[in-house]
Amino acid sequence: MRIASLKPMLDGQLVIVEDDGETCRRATDATLRIALREEGVIPFGDPIPFSAKECCAPLPNAAQFLDGSAYVNHVDLVRRARGAAMPASFWTDPLMYQGCASFMGPQDDIAGQADWGIDFEAEIAVITRDVPMGVTAECAASYIVYVMLLNDVSLRNLIAAELSKGFGFVQSKPASACSPMAVTPDELAGWDGRKLHGVLKVDLNGQPFGRADAGQDMTFDFGDLIAHAAKTRHLPAGTIIGSGTISNQGMGGDPGQPIAHGGIGYSCIAEQRMVETLQAGSPETPFLQDGDTVRIWMDDSKGISIFGDIEQTVKITV
Repeated sequence: MRIASLKPMLDGQLVIVEDDGETCRRATDATLRIALREEGVIPFGDPIPFSAKECCAPLPNAAQFLDGSAYVNHVDLVRRARGAAMPASFWTDPLMYQGCASFMGPQDDIAGQADWGIDFEAEIAVITRDVPMGVTAECAASYIVYVMLLNDVSLRNLIAAELSKGFGFVQSKPASACSPMAVTPDELAGWDGRKLHGVLKVDLNGQPFGRADAGQDMTFDFGDLIAHAAKTRHLPAGTIIGSGTISNQGMGGDPGQPIAHGGIGYSCIAEQRMVETLQAGSPETPFLQDGDTVRIWMDDSKGISIFGDIEQTVKITV
């Protein structure tokens, strides 16, 4: 089943998207927040036109948002670029932070100031039902109800000052954007029970920027991430867990290459800048500028967008 939430309601009008991708039907439960506490999503009424332009996030206001860093290659590149060693524990204990639980729609503008260092991060995310405290990684994935895509907007130039306080992200991690549709795991050919295999595509201003495979180099799968989050707390229905930036190693474990140089590129600008720093001593690629457009999507075997597209434009504020 593919579901979406339509504007302008605060929590969105829950709809079930038909197989043609052009029509949908309203659900008996008005919102996904309500439906997650029921037995299932039930459609009613006649089909109506469906358009991603009319969508907010599938779950605009989540119970909580916990974002991991499952692709440790990404963390490794960040630290290598600034000459910092990678703690051994990073390979055995997931990094995770608690982020903004209100989400943008797939075509909402990214607003910010030019000196904030605005960046995108292409991720996979899951929505859970109630998860008990202390769940094991082996059982945790069974609590996943929906899978979707995420653009975890990051303000790179604000991160260092915030982290230096030793108290985590707030200002440097504004609202993220979600794909128009969330899909049940049973409908995903690339879902292996704990992670999603498939190329997550990113275009910047209409040009290919990233083509990393979400199923490769995922050090911690969603079972691991959910169990980590639930170690000391119950996760209420409507919790969203993010994978962190999709990041693949290059051949032989090297940092890889941009698509323009024959590689698979990257899922965020920061990672490309890190590789430029490692290879040339300084970054060349700028962070997002006014009017830039970012598109994030994943195709099925027939070339059809599985979750619909995240397609956002940057609007620089004074």
